[in-house]
Amino acid sequence: MRNLLIFITKYNAFFLFIIFEVTALIIYVKYNSFQKATFINSTNQVTGNLYARVDQLKSYISLREVNDSLSLENARLRGQLKASYYVDSVAKHKVNDTIYKQQYEYIDAAVINNSVNRRNNYITINKGSRAGIAKGMGVICPQGVVGKIVFVGDHFSIIQSLLHKETIISAALAGTKDLGSFTWSDNLDPHAGLLYDVSNSASPKLGEMVVTSDLSLFPAGVPIGKISNLHSKTAKGSFLNMDVTIAVDFSKLQYVYVVDNKFAAEQLGLEAQQKKDE
Repeated sequence: MRNLLIFITKYNAFFLFIIFEVTALIIYVKYNSFQKATFINSTNQVTGNLYARVDQLKSYISLREVNDSLSLENARLRGQLKASYYVDSVAKHKVNDTIYKQQYEYIDAAVINNSVNRRNNYITINKGSRAGIAKGMGVICPQGVVGKIVFVGDHFSIIQSLLHKETIISAALAGTKDLGSFTWSDNLDPHAGLLYDVSNSASPKLGEMVVTSDLSLFPAGVPIGKISNLHSKTAKGSFLNMDVTIAVDFSKLQYVYVVDNKFAAEQLGLEAQQKKDE
């Protein structure tokens, strides 16, 4: 307290000047309409800019929460699409009983780790078995195919990316539905893939979309990429190969949807029995 009094006494002239200056400014603004309006307008501009900055900061902080909410809503809406339902039709004595059963549900998740520059790339997401995720489920995003689930924990899962040497997807030409197989290219380009074993009778076009087929673990019609180059026919001349520009930019991947195929267990069980009989 003593030091404060000494400080005020030492600089009393300065403090008196500040007090008189502020008092004069208040009187000047208060009793002059033009100056008063100018002062209020300037104050409002400063305050408005300050509020705008604060609002931007709040919006940025809440952006993750908003994205999570939108991702969850997109997953719910995607599950309501007609393509997510299976038509169970029974015909007997000319009476048709058609029931739409949901075949696909979608679990939204955020990407928390991702690699794109290795020969075998993986993606970690923030959802696990407690969210209903299981090994073997397909994973997509709004742009197209992402990969499939290979490891599952209670709260996290790991995706074998489309950018993986062992990832092979049953694909089709979007226009003609001709089937083929898609895999990542050998040059480690995260944007390049290969569609191969397409029937020689097919007529693919540059720029044509390549999508998932009815034979894959994904819903049919999910984008994989676009044809960028047509190769010459194979030696036997039975199949066509073509380069594909991958639809998903994996370097910018933030959110995904895990595809829960409700009929997958039944299908895999029947196929396993078939293999035993072969």
